[in-house]
Amino acid sequence: MRNMLVIFEKEIHSFFSSLIAYVVMSVFLGIMGFFVWIAPNNVLQVGAANLQVFFTFAPIAFMFLVPAITMRAIAEEKKTGTFEFLMTRPVSEYQILLGKYLAAALLTILCVLPTLIYLFTVQKYALPKGNVDFGAAYGAYLGLVLIGISFSALGILASALTDNQIVAFILGFFFCFVWFKGFGLVADLFTHQVKLHDFIDALGIENHYVSMSRGVIDLRDVLYYVSFSVACILISRTVIQVRK
Repeated sequence: MRNMLVIFEKEIHSFFSSLIAYVVMSVFLGIMGFFVWIAPNNVLQVGAANLQVFFTFAPIAFMFLVPAITMRAIAEEKKTGTFEFLMTRPVSEYQILLGKYLAAALLTILCVLPTLIYLFTVQKYALPKGNVDFGAAYGAYLGLVLIGISFSALGILASALTDNQIVAFILGFFFCFVWFKGFGLVADLFTHQVKLHDFIDALGIENHYVSMSRGVIDLRDVLYYVSFSVACILISRTVIQVRK
């Protein structure tokens, strides 16, 4: 546990000392601010007291930004030889992976937290004042956080598969896209077979996010994200062992 925390702290320090954290957070907030307040069909133009536009575009932004956070997690360590050095220390693969994963997941959560001001701004200027569905908003925020930690796990897996940061980024984006949008697109091919459609759709991340964004917090949705992240870390460990 202590070794994992040391790696976690090292990663967090690396993010903030190299400006990665500041750049990622600034880009995310800038993109989201543009879509929420400036772009066509923004909150002010639509006139609805909700943040649907934010919750629609935030996962798409995460598809790009989370792989950018995680691409160097394992790939850079292997390229420079420091990963092999870490393995000679009294630290397990799980501790290394969990330390790096938790640091990336925390950074994605830190990206989301400042956007809560959007919710309170909409509440203040809604007519009538305060006419906001907070249940749906909080459910969508929880879903967005869970997407962030799931994408972080996928990014760690992508980084474990290669020693090239660019390849890790591309793989990370591809994995995030497939698990967020891919299963829904495949499920749409079976619209006349309801059970098969629902089964395939439920395998994807977006299905559970849509459910939570309605304000319905189902324990099965939360367990899906947690199980998904754990599975990615387990697979990452297997990849590292195979590639030794």
